[in-house]
Formats: sequence, structure tokens, C-alpha cells
Amino acid sequence: MAAVPWWYDYNCNRMNAKILSRMDWQALIESQPALATIPANLRVIADRLEFETGETLFRLGDRLKGVFCIVSGEVRLIRRARNGAEIVLQRARGGFFAEASIGTGQYHCDAVTAEPATVLRFPAQAFRAALASDETFRDAWLAHLAHELLKSRAQCERLGLKSATRRIVHYIESEGADGMVTLTESRKAWAAELGLTHEALYRALRRLQASGTLNMVANRITLSHRSNGARR
Repeated sequence: MAAVPWWYDYNCNRMNAKILSRMDWQALIESQPALATIPANLRVIADRLEFETGETLFRLGDRLKGVFCIVSGEVRLIRRARNGAEIVLQRARGGFFAEASIGTGQYHCDAVTAEPATVLRFPAQAFRAALASDETFRDAWLAHLAHELLKSRAQCERLGLKSATRRIVHYIESEGADGMVTLTESRKAWAAELGLTHEALYRALRRLQASGTLNMVANRITLSHRSNGARR
């Protein structure tokens, strides 16, 4: 394991991740284009962390320790209902997550890995300083936040739809291009993102295929027309 940098937050004792010091930034940017705007002074002080399934990066109410970007795997942002049930706010499978915490100084949910994951962590104070001093970086970050806001609004709208078929069609139309989307996650994970059981997802997909509303080839799903099947 690489030597721990001086700015490593020792209060982050929940994190048992391996810290990897050597990073190929060109490869990282090709994997996660959002990293292209990160200035050089932030790149040299970033951690690359590896987590096993079920590890906690931070918890609701923790003070801000860093700004996170997931390179591979999945991190779930969750809260707990009063009855103890888990409410999944976001399933992050690439790019930055929990960005709102930068403005408040604390995390608004728990972050737990759903599978083995590689995550970059940028020191919070340095990240804020870069936003304040680097106009290009600040403009790119604001554009990123605006894009994420649009995605969140689309997700809220989608979860408000009553039928499984309408949620599926809405997802393809809002997340895909020209009526086509290629899934990068398992069907079970997709069902959870849609707020459905995987059984309900499979039944709805069969209905949409039978009605001719969509075609499926492996993980590529294409809307052929938007007719009765989407309204059931």
C-alpha cells in the first residue's frame, strides 16, 4: 500500500479502502470524461481508493471529507426511513456523486458500495479553492451541476408515473438518444432505479415487446413506436 499523504483524513476510519498512488489520467478521462476539467493541482493530490462490496464511504451528517468520483463499480446513496427501510437516492456508476455536500460542508446521506468499486477522492478544501480561483473549472463544474439537476428532475418525474411500462418508456426517451438506450447495468439494478421489482420490470418489458412498442437486442433497447403499450 502506498504511503498515506499528509492531507489524508484519519477521522475517516470507516474506510478500509486500499489507497493507490499511481494514476493514468488519460485512461481515467477516457473512462470518465467529467474528469477532463479537473485542474492539474487537484490531480496530483487525489486519492484513488478501492472498496469491497458493502463498505461505507461516509454517513449522513458526517463532515465533508472529500469530493468523490466513481471510476468503476457502483456506489449507492441511501437514507433510512423511520421504519428502518433503505431508501436509495442515487445509484452512481460513473462520475461525481454527492456534489451538494460541497456547499454545505456535510453529507446528506450514506454512501455504500453495492459492488467492488474504484473511487477517486479529491480533498474538499483544495477542491473548493480550485472552484474559487479557476474560472474555467468553475464554469465546467456549474455546467455539470446543471446537467445533474436535469437528470434528477427527470428521475422524479419518472418515479411519479404509475405504470411500469410508462416508466420504462420515459427512461428510454429521457436517458437515451433517438428512442434507443444501451443499458450499462444489470436488469435487476435497472429495475431498482425505476422503482420496480425485477419481476415487474420483466413483465412490463414482455408487454411492451408484445405490443410492438420496443425491441430488445442484448442490452440495447429501442422504441419502435409510442402507442398503447406505453400507456398501460
